[in-house]
Amino acid sequence: MSFDPSLIRPFAGLRPRSADAAAVAAPPYDVLSSDEARQVVIDKPLSFLHVSKAEIDLPPEVDHYAPEVYARSAENFGRLIAAGVLCRDPLACYYTYRLTMGEHVQTGLVAVASVAAYDSNRIRKHEYTRPDKEDDRVRQIEALNAQTGPVLLAHPDSAEAERLVGQGTDRLPVADVTAADGIRHTLWTIDDAETITRIGAVFAAMPTLYIADGHHRSAAAARVAAARRVRSGSSLSAEFFLAVIFPAAQMRIMDYNRVVRDLNGLSEESFLAAVGERYTISPSPFPVKPERTGVCGMYLGGRWYRLALLPGRVPLSDPVRRLDVSLLAEQILGPLLGITDLRRDTRIDFVGGMRGAAELERRVNSGEMAVAFAMHPTPMAELMAVADAGLVMPPKSTWFEPKLADGLVSHVLD
Repeated sequence: MSFDPSLIRPFAGLRPRSADAAAVAAPPYDVLSSDEARQVVIDKPLSFLHVSKAEIDLPPEVDHYAPEVYARSAENFGRLIAAGVLCRDPLACYYTYRLTMGEHVQTGLVAVASVAAYDSNRIRKHEYTRPDKEDDRVRQIEALNAQTGPVLLAHPDSAEAERLVGQGTDRLPVADVTAADGIRHTLWTIDDAETITRIGAVFAAMPTLYIADGHHRSAAAARVAAARRVRSGSSLSAEFFLAVIFPAAQMRIMDYNRVVRDLNGLSEESFLAAVGERYTISPSPFPVKPERTGVCGMYLGGRWYRLALLPGRVPLSDPVRRLDVSLLAEQILGPLLGITDLRRDTRIDFVGGMRGAAELERRVNSGEMAVAFAMHPTPMAELMAVADAGLVMPPKSTWFEPKLADGLVSHVLD
């Protein structure tokens, strides 16, 4: 089988001068609330949050989706360019992006990925998107005439891809930033013509790429491309979206835990008894960190319990139903706690694994929540299996760490 060599392309990135990279780099727009972002940018006039979350520069009562937010975003973006803080590379190139979080290191390729491959499912999805969030990203792209938030992609194992992408990392980087959370973001340019050609060929031979994070950004890019085809016939740059592509084996998925507000009218004793019909329950003096599929931790009434699903309850042939988040929903959340719509039910909330067991304990001990569940992280192979089957995962199934920074490279639509 042959594949279109335009799965990915190099591009002339818009990026901060090396001296300004630390001042510009910002957390992704969707991991901070507006109030949190306002605090982060105090005394940081160059922070890319002024572009990605421009409501922070407007009165708090302004709706986050109001036209003036996108206008302010474009104004702030233009100001950074006019001041020379953001400069565009003269020639199309790739970039190597390395994330370092403690002992964990992952090295990937910054490129633009094909909208056509996304539309044909060669770039595979595993989540539903929300129209309001898609609309927001469409308006942002159109206001800036640029894609500024990279989509996180994974590629199948390829020693040659890893070698080519990593071979220039012994040179001086164009950006080297250690963020407030301790995560190091390092960027190198790949501007050698022969290497660019070889990288394109290696990726062209890959049957698929997988969206890890950024479903709304990729969907929005596809909508912008379709609209521009109608308006102007074609726009080559709009037919690609900004992405960072890591080897699947290097990517780190953390647990995405659940907290529930009440026990659906059950007492703690009757709830434990009902859980015991489905799981083997073992009290634990310590927070439970599930070691395998079919095991989760539960914090209830000031105590931790290890729950091990009874034999025969894992549907191994179904790539969605065998996920731990699905097992919890089918065995406890739905039948015992009455939570059947994880997207809309306000009785459930989700806690990323970076916050640790202490956050689960805090939410329950405060009385805000009645019970917490510590989940086993979804393996990357399971995500890929769901995407390959053309299925979607339950909400809040994966939490990728470390996360990419906004502002280190943007893709201008010519």
